[in-house]
Amino acid sequence: MKTNLFLSHSSSSYAIADNAYRMMCSELNNHFILISGESGAGKTEASKKILQYFAVTCPMTQSLQIARDRLLLSNPVLEAFGNARTLRNDNSSRFGKYMDIQFDFQGIPVGGHIISYLIEKSRVVYQNQGERNFHIFYQLLAGGEEERLAFLGLERDPQLYKYLSQGHCAKESSINDKNDWKTVSNAFSVIDFTEADLENLFGIIASVLHLGNIGFEEDDQGCATIPDTHEIKWIAKLLGVHATVLLEALTHRKIEAKTEEVICPLTLELSVYARDAMAKAVYGRTFTWLVNKINSSLVNKVGQCTLGTLLLLTWKTVIGLLDIYGFEVFDKNGFEQFCINYCNEKLQQLLIERTLKAEQAEYEMEGIEWEPIKYFNNKIICDLVEERHKGIISILDEECIRPGPATDLSFLEKLEEKVGKHAHFETRKLAGPKGRKRIGWMEFRLLHYAGEVTYCTKGFLEKNNDLLYRHLKEVLCKSKNVILRECFLRAELENRRRPPTVGTQFKNSLSSLLEILISKEPSYIRCIKPNDRKEPSKFDDFLIRHQIKYLGLMEHLRVRRAGFAYRRKYEHFLQRYKSLCPDTWPHWHGPPAEGVERLINYIGYKPEEYKLGKTKIFIRFPRTLFATEDALEFCKHQLVARIQATYKSCLGRREYVKKRQAAIKLEAHWRGALARKAIQRRKWAVRIIRKFIKGFISRNKPLCPDNEEFIVFVRKNYILNLRYHLPKTVLDKSWLRPPGILENASDLLRKMCVRNLVRQYCRGITAERKAMMQQKVVTSEIFRGRKDGYTESLNQPFANSRINEGDINPKVLQLISHEKIQYGVPVIKYDRKGFKARQRQLILTQKAAYVVELAKIKQKIEYSALKGVSTSNLRDGILVIHVSPEDKQKGDAVLQCGHMFEAVTKLVMLVKKENIVNVVQGSLQFFISPGKEGTIVFDTGPEEQIYKNKNGQLTVVSVRRKS
Repeated sequence: MKTNLFLSHSSSSYAIADNAYRMMCSELNNHFILISGESGAGKTEASKKILQYFAVTCPMTQSLQIARDRLLLSNPVLEAFGNARTLRNDNSSRFGKYMDIQFDFQGIPVGGHIISYLIEKSRVVYQNQGERNFHIFYQLLAGGEEERLAFLGLERDPQLYKYLSQGHCAKESSINDKNDWKTVSNAFSVIDFTEADLENLFGIIASVLHLGNIGFEEDDQGCATIPDTHEIKWIAKLLGVHATVLLEALTHRKIEAKTEEVICPLTLELSVYARDAMAKAVYGRTFTWLVNKINSSLVNKVGQCTLGTLLLLTWKTVIGLLDIYGFEVFDKNGFEQFCINYCNEKLQQLLIERTLKAEQAEYEMEGIEWEPIKYFNNKIICDLVEERHKGIISILDEECIRPGPATDLSFLEKLEEKVGKHAHFETRKLAGPKGRKRIGWMEFRLLHYAGEVTYCTKGFLEKNNDLLYRHLKEVLCKSKNVILRECFLRAELENRRRPPTVGTQFKNSLSSLLEILISKEPSYIRCIKPNDRKEPSKFDDFLIRHQIKYLGLMEHLRVRRAGFAYRRKYEHFLQRYKSLCPDTWPHWHGPPAEGVERLINYIGYKPEEYKLGKTKIFIRFPRTLFATEDALEFCKHQLVARIQATYKSCLGRREYVKKRQAAIKLEAHWRGALARKAIQRRKWAVRIIRKFIKGFISRNKPLCPDNEEFIVFVRKNYILNLRYHLPKTVLDKSWLRPPGILENASDLLRKMCVRNLVRQYCRGITAERKAMMQQKVVTSEIFRGRKDGYTESLNQPFANSRINEGDINPKVLQLISHEKIQYGVPVIKYDRKGFKARQRQLILTQKAAYVVELAKIKQKIEYSALKGVSTSNLRDGILVIHVSPEDKQKGDAVLQCGHMFEAVTKLVMLVKKENIVNVVQGSLQFFISPGKEGTIVFDTGPEEQIYKNKNGQLTVVSVRRKS
């Protein structure tokens, strides 16, 4: 039995969870952890920490990863639909939750099951000042996708909805609804919710909001009507019902009288009641469906396996986790607080009975001398309150069921009549003069273990009845929404019995919960609320002292200190620790009590550390048990090591013998195989050598069986060697020398290789280089073998132009702007009469050649008037452009150009005339003016010169170089 205090500290939760988990694994029994405390004390957070601890520390397999994730992510979903902001807590659980976490025989979490208790349905339709509705409404509006909200007919502003704005705090700075929506959406995707499930679920949530906005008016007959059917249409669409049928069900009531049915109109007040009852019923049953859906996703699914494995997999132990609503005291306490506080009374009573009453009874039964400690004061209160609560619930049910008018006031009068003499019950009528001022006419006060609470009876009968008109129930049973069809079964319409009241349902479910808890080993976490203002790091000493007092924590400590920390039956104790004593290991055949006595004497227990009862051993100090556990762990290691050593030795010897026999057999077979293989290889080698010798001798003879293989080998070897000696470029003339029998094949291969290299070379030539090479071809046709210096010009690439457009005077460019410049080059022009040298530019266009001096065009030679071009066979750069005398030109142009081969080639390609270039030897005549010609003499000498000789001729001297 373990009782622990949790004061908003995660490490305490971890320690308790770890202790429960280890005890469950070692003793293979079921445990539960009860988390209790006031509202806002941190119970929900403590349960999250425990789940996180199990998720992180328990061994996990890949196949069970999904089960673990679903177990963890069920929390945010249940919190969204079952938690709300109250005056005491921003995330207050408005339902009770008991979760069984299932573990397999290895301690791996394999599934879970959740039971919910008393969802506070009244919060759906009404909230006190400063409180909110359930989180899911605000999360959907804040974080839902635009398409989803449009499909549901919702706006983002929660103030637009009556069911969300009554508490006047729809938006709370401490709550991030948008982020919480992302967490819930992610959880839905993991917990096996389909898109259809979500569509139906949020359709119900949206329909509740639309229900709250339905407005009723009273007609002339005092009956309720709905003037605006906009919300009715949305509800009908989302729930899959007929709008007219729903409209009638909200404003009329169906009454069955024997075999007849009568439809009666409802008053305005009854229509509002019907609307709110429908909203509460729909939300409450949807929450139950949600819990069942989560449970179905947490079920451990065992696949096909052997019988033994199946038994192991289905052998489960559980750790229960009870996160129940805390004790609540508000300014205005209603039926919900009455049920919640009753639950807390029962749990407190259970704890006291398990810690005090059971403790004392066990000592007395075992004959252990122990000074009993008196029961807590609140133990007496709990016993009395339970009796009083049962009486109040019985009276409440009587008032709900009995014929005749029953009101909350008549219920209060009945309480005064039947429970008025109870010591812890008080009303304004029964109170003394001082107490009357603090109790209203519709209120009664109860003394709980945690203090006095005043309850207002207004709404007690309505909330306890929680009736839904039959007409509305018929509408919901016919809904096309799959969830509602599962929640509202048609069988309900056939059952004429009155459904049990909420109080009776809660009382029965609480009894079943206590039966579950009693069957398991308990651990307790007592959450202490530090202050009432929800402020961090602030401790109200008076509030904390009050909680410690009414929870009885100090009395618990006294009981544990005065009693024995550990007790166990002799059989179990001996079975666990018998390996620590040679007399009891491996088997003890005498009475268990004698075996335990001999065991503890061998271990060395001191008399003050233990007591021996009739059937159990009692150990006083935890350190004694811890020392025994340490000794057991050490002994386990020794035993395991000894077993492993013996077993491994046996396995080793057995394996060695098998391997030795197998090795001998393998060696024998392998040696034989190798010998046969060597013989075959030698025979094959002899045959091959003989063949090649014969082939070499007869290699020059025609192909025959004697030389066929040799020739094939020579061919193959030559081809394989040739691939590493192929030429890389067209100019590479190297080639692997072939054997005599392959000379013809080698020549063919060489030609193919050269052709392939030429093809690759041609494919790699760019358009620009191709154009240049075409120009080189033209140059070759004109000058090859006819003019010195041609060979040296082959390696000099031609340029598109030797003059940039920026080097030409703008005035010249303007004069020839109608023509496109194809080529330009600097030249030296020699006068036709005095042969004076002048710097000029030769510009070639598509139609003419221009000799340009700065900003003037000195001579224009149209291609149509071009008679020819002359040059010498020497290395000079002289060229003469001949013009036709009939065209009234100035005469032939005598030019010296540093790029003579390039310029002449460009000119010839632009003129497009064949054989216009004349390469002369010795001298040439040129036209000066009509009837007058000049002579240019070409000669060789030690140095290059150009001058006018004594005969008035232009002499051009070139240096002849040795070729």
